[in-house]
Amino acid sequence: MDTPFSRPGRFWRGNLHTHSTLSDGRRSPEEVCRFYAAAGYDFLSLTEHFLEHYGWPMADTRSFRTDRFTTIIGAELHPAQDRMELGAPWHILAVGLPLDFAPSPPEETGPELAQRALAAGAYVAAAHPQWHSTTDRDVEALGPVHAIEVYNASCADDNDTADSAYMLDLLLARGRRLSACATDDAHFVLNSRDRESGWVMVKSETLDPDGLVEALKAGDYYSSTGPVIHDLVIAPGKSLWLRCSPADRIFLLGGPATYVALGEQGVTEAEFDLSQWQSPYARVLVRDGEGRKAWTNPVWFDSFP
Repeated sequence: MDTPFSRPGRFWRGNLHTHSTLSDGRRSPEEVCRFYAAAGYDFLSLTEHFLEHYGWPMADTRSFRTDRFTTIIGAELHPAQDRMELGAPWHILAVGLPLDFAPSPPEETGPELAQRALAAGAYVAAAHPQWHSTTDRDVEALGPVHAIEVYNASCADDNDTADSAYMLDLLLARGRRLSACATDDAHFVLNSRDRESGWVMVKSETLDPDGLVEALKAGDYYSSTGPVIHDLVIAPGKSLWLRCSPADRIFLLGGPATYVALGEQGVTEAEFDLSQWQSPYARVLVRDGEGRKAWTNPVWFDSFP
């Protein structure tokens, strides 16, 4: 059956969450773009904190694009006054925004801001839910956003809350069709692990910013902190087969307490029997010997003919 791995094009590596001196990062936009291009990334979204405090920065990175490296206009959005359920500020990642995206008026709520970003054509994700104790009700209130930021490297050094997979699984179990992105959230803080530590691999026929955004919105990508997923083949009701870089454990994960784990040092292939699978969806997690992970997006079996 059709998956991103069987569609035309190739996988492009990119970071969707990054900051520069336009907000609270430590390097200039040019230096940040040069760093990721030199590190072998294919694209980057420089997502400044879109706040009055920083002058409502919407980083124009078009001049840093080359034939081998591109950028997507984006921002980390925050309403001026509205707060989440437990009192923390909203953090809404929006990639694919227009440069003239309007500042948030004082009365705008987080959900309203997310809806405005969606209407502008952006790929929208709930950023680092565990970091600020974002609740499931907060994410539900955002409406039809595309994704959960399932891994945020910067949070690992802030308060050890890098992994937000629990929020993803909770909402998937409720039927929310969300994808999962991993990011650096790089600020280039000294002695921090917030760069080259979380990325997406997006399947697209071209390295075109608009095409990359459409692929992200469609869920045509996987995320990683290290492992590579080479192929994924699904026969609904029969089997799921995966080929990856050497791992020590591969998990098939579904609804509440629905999972299968295969463990073998250096394993590069896994086949899972789906004949007795009870969950309406499945996602795969690959973990290597160093604890690094890769996440496929959930596959919903009713989407197959």
